[in-house]
Amino acid sequence: MDIDCVILEEDEQQITCDFSHNELQNHFTTTFVYAKCKDHLRRPLWDRMLHHSADIDRPWCSVGDYNVITFIEEKLGGSIQHEEKGIQQRVWKRLDRALVTDAWLEKMPQTTITHLPSVGSDHCPLLMEITAREDENIKYFKFLNCWTNQPNFLDIVKACWERSIEGNNMWKFHQKMKRLSNTLSNWSRKEFGDIFAKVKEYEKKVKTVEEQLIQDPSETNKSMLHEINARYIRFLKIEDSILKQKTQLQWFKEGDCNTKYFHSLVRGRKKRLFIHKITREDEVWIQGDDVIAEAACDHFQKIFTGDNKLINEGALDCIPLMVNQEKNDSLTALPNLEELKEVVFSMNPTSAAGPDEMNGYFFQKCWHIIKHDLLGVIHAFFGGQMIPKYFSHACIVLLPKV
Repeated sequence: MDIDCVILEEDEQQITCDFSHNELQNHFTTTFVYAKCKDHLRRPLWDRMLHHSADIDRPWCSVGDYNVITFIEEKLGGSIQHEEKGIQQRVWKRLDRALVTDAWLEKMPQTTITHLPSVGSDHCPLLMEITAREDENIKYFKFLNCWTNQPNFLDIVKACWERSIEGNNMWKFHQKMKRLSNTLSNWSRKEFGDIFAKVKEYEKKVKTVEEQLIQDPSETNKSMLHEINARYIRFLKIEDSILKQKTQLQWFKEGDCNTKYFHSLVRGRKKRLFIHKITREDEVWIQGDDVIAEAACDHFQKIFTGDNKLINEGALDCIPLMVNQEKNDSLTALPNLEELKEVVFSMNPTSAAGPDEMNGYFFQKCWHIIKHDLLGVIHAFFGGQMIPKYFSHACIVLLPKV
């Protein structure tokens, strides 16, 4: 491993270095911090950090002993206002940490920090690991809400949905949804392509045509600029819609548009969901994607695998009958179309019911096309038909407990 290090700046509280690696194209900056204990003595350090944050545009990591906590929960023992130092009054604080910029997470998203045991010191050593993970995850279909804004969207859905399929109601609905997913994926690739690449492409085109217009302010160049600007704005709006849906923001205002901010939120969400290592039931820590996946599968197989034991229903005879025939008829009556519509339109538009990623927005926008097939599925279930595996399968996703 060949790493070059150039010291850019140093003082008594920090050393800032520029690093380059023979296998990485980009340089990255790291600041090693050893802050003073007193508040007023740390102020020059914060000033230098603010200067670096405005001046450094490459990936930047600041790591070390900051000698300050970020909130009161990072302190154990002692009192909030005063600390009585001594053998009987032990105080624990989280003073060592690593901070990275959004540019760092963009280039090296799988960066982790481990606090190692403190040996011969009252500080825990920090181990930073930067791992490269091959993106081999299964790419599931995801319904994009921006598709519904296209004039031909409903026509494509209707043409695909109305093609006949043989089988019972559940099978027909499943096959139509599966077929529609493939149809929308192919249509999206032809209609839009890579949205993020299109935005960058038209951004360059706008700059080029603007320069041409400055050199030659002809009507042809003006018309060309208006046309390219219109296409650029169209792809910007689509990109904005996709990013808002990815970040799952429920509180943004209509009209807000900050692509960099949304990209940052997406990277932050992925970072929080990244599992570096887990502990098994025998309290042994394991790491590595394959090892963690194997342990997770074994764990859930034990949970969902039960013994084939008969259930004794004799205890139910002790429960008095509280439901009369009229109530029973009401409870067992088949749902009608109006009741089903009320349920569908009460769904969260951004939530998805299963791995098919057809969210509530799809069901609401395409209600007039799919309503009768959906009602047939509900009637089949209320009529006693078992829910098949292709309806009930789900993805188990490990989430870090933070």
